[in-house]
Amino acid sequence: MGRGRAKAKQTKVARELKYRTHETDLSALAAELHGGESRDEAEDHDEWSDIADQRRD
Repeated sequence: MGRGRAKAKQTKVARELKYRTHETDLSALAAELHGGESRDEAEDHDEWSDIADQRRD
């Protein structure tokens, strides 16, 4: 017992992913796949790299 609820949720999520109608940002996807960083990711990376540098010393 209990498997039915989990399976129903998985089916619902899969159906939503299959039939959703909003546009995909292909340029952002291409940048992510090719290793490009967005501005937000670059800022986050710089913030954490400062902390990592301090730990190494």
